[in-house]
Amino acid sequence: MTLAASTAGAVPDAVRVLGMVLAALLAGGAIVLSGTRARAACMLAALVVTPVLLVAEIWNTPQIESARDRPALAVAAAGAGLLVLAALAVLMARRPGLLAALAVGALPFRVPVEAGGSTSNLLVPLYGVIGAGVIAWAVPRLRGGGEHGPPRANRLLEQLLAGAVVLYALQSAYSSDVAKALEQVVFFYVPFALLFALLRELDWTPRRVTACLGVLVALALVFVAIGFVEYQTRHLLLNPKVIASNQVEQYFRVNSLFFDPNIYGRFLAMVMLALASVLLWARRPRNVALAVGALAILWGGLVLTLSQSSFAALLAGLLVLAALRFPGRWVLAAAGAVAVVGLVLVLAFPGTLRLDLGSTDSVNKATSGRLDLMKGGLELARDRPLTGWGSGAFQHEYRRRQATSSERAVSASHTIPITVAAEQGVIGLAVYLALLATALARLLRAAGAWPARAAVAAGLVGLIVHTWLYAAFLEDPMTWTLLGVGVAMSRHRRLWAPEGEGPIAASAAEPPRAPATAGP
Repeated sequence: MTLAASTAGAVPDAVRVLGMVLAALLAGGAIVLSGTRARAACMLAALVVTPVLLVAEIWNTPQIESARDRPALAVAAAGAGLLVLAALAVLMARRPGLLAALAVGALPFRVPVEAGGSTSNLLVPLYGVIGAGVIAWAVPRLRGGGEHGPPRANRLLEQLLAGAVVLYALQSAYSSDVAKALEQVVFFYVPFALLFALLRELDWTPRRVTACLGVLVALALVFVAIGFVEYQTRHLLLNPKVIASNQVEQYFRVNSLFFDPNIYGRFLAMVMLALASVLLWARRPRNVALAVGALAILWGGLVLTLSQSSFAALLAGLLVLAALRFPGRWVLAAAGAVAVVGLVLVLAFPGTLRLDLGSTDSVNKATSGRLDLMKGGLELARDRPLTGWGSGAFQHEYRRRQATSSERAVSASHTIPITVAAEQGVIGLAVYLALLATALARLLRAAGAWPARAAVAAGLVGLIVHTWLYAAFLEDPMTWTLLGVGVAMSRHRRLWAPEGEGPIAASAAEPPRAPATAGP
């Protein structure tokens, strides 16, 4: 994605960095400040600063030329957008559950935006939901003249999340691609931090969780149906790169309404893990039958993506669910058997799998070029081990070092730890690893007693594995959504009482392994 890159030089780098740091500090404050009014003020301020940064960055670009030339029309359009946000915010204030359903429903939808000769796929619907959610939550708390509820205690996970956002903004100061760093902060880090803060404030009742699961499953089934049509007709609706690849390869990959088969596969894997948790803990035959039927259909859709990273994510998440549901020795035995079978296949049938472990070119081709990207990223990290090359600099530095064209260069190494090490050095890598350890400890604690919490924990593990093979960790709204929901669930265990309804809640009402001391 190169939306900001096309505007290099429009705003001085120093101003860009200061703006990013300000926006990051406000987003961090929305997460870690203990006072309700202070968090509300930070949310609203971040909601204002972020679009100002974006407009300042693209002001001299062709895509808003009509807005510059017709200020009255631009003001009218902005006013109409604000009215829509205000109306949605009123609805959310009256029905807080609407935020959860709309946020979850907007996660997959990206809108292509033309900028400077390139197209960026942006989560425009989700941005609208976040904006309306911030207004709905923050304005009443600022107008109320007092605190709503007790002060929030800061915990390590929240501090690390806020620290990661601020650190990324700070390390843009010495980046060779400040525009790329600004793009990441404006489109991902700041709005998704606000999303986390909003979802964490909600009471995730069994009914609300079941409703959100229903939204995700319905969307996934629609996407899979479209994918089946694409496969049958051998015609993709989106992404010219995948279309061109399908024309020269023997296989055919589908991506439904997504712009990337791997992102499509990641979404399906996350939904399948949620359904698997229903299946593993379900007590009602009807819930078992529905979960099995949906899983069978989604599995067919996932197979057509041919996404290696999504298969790995699904397998990792299923192992977590199995470890939470069954005795550990059974899970270890099953995992060992799967590993042995996989090793035998690789060693015994390398020709069938088109994988020769003795050939670097074969491994690189089998992994879609990831091996070369990983090697290049490790070289970058080795040259500047402490601080890295700066936030957002991977593409620029990789292209410069490898003397490759902009078409071949990528924005990440397809292995998030390597990307972090190359861009942010040991400092950023330490924060990343600490964040992973803290998030997993927080979400996995007592997750086996509650299937909804088990689904969130397994989803996070699957997502982490996917980012090790593809890309996008804190740049993916799914990460922040899982963390926000997981933190809220771990705090409100009282909500998961026997009177809950729905497939997840019904199975959670009678947890098979719920010791008296379970829960954080």
